[in-house]
Amino acid sequence: MNQPAQQTTSISPPAVNDSLYLDNQLCVALYTASLAMTRTYRPMLTALGLTYPQYVVMLALWEHKELSAGALGKLISLDSGTLVPLVRRLCALGLVDRNRNPEDDRSVLISLTPPGAAMQQQMYAVQDVVSCATDCSAAQRQELARSLQTLRASLLQNLP
Repeated sequence: MNQPAQQTTSISPPAVNDSLYLDNQLCVALYTASLAMTRTYRPMLTALGLTYPQYVVMLALWEHKELSAGALGKLISLDSGTLVPLVRRLCALGLVDRNRNPEDDRSVLISLTPPGAAMQQQMYAVQDVVSCATDCSAAQRQELARSLQTLRASLLQNLP
């Protein structure tokens, strides 16, 4: 007896929503890139006695020489609960000073000490190593930094 050939029906797989795949997440790309950047800096900063957040504070002070605690926190996006212990440790290392603002007793001014200012020269070598590790040109690094600053501003503006 010949049986009729069975017809196979092609069932398409359900449409895949890949929006939650790790590789498609901007937040994951930013997070893991940030971790990699911090790991790149870590051995060189450790040799100089700094943590990465302390380095960020020092960058702001090398650029501005002196900042109020509020201005420093705003500039590097740290709240006072995080910033105050960080600055205290930098004071203990002899790299920065904290003094009351003579014009406004409620404000604390944070400034570089001579050793803190001198440390800037050592950081150029660190920056060169990290720049090379990115495999990006100076123009590419600047464009990426601008794009990330724009992204940050948009995210902060649109916070719920």
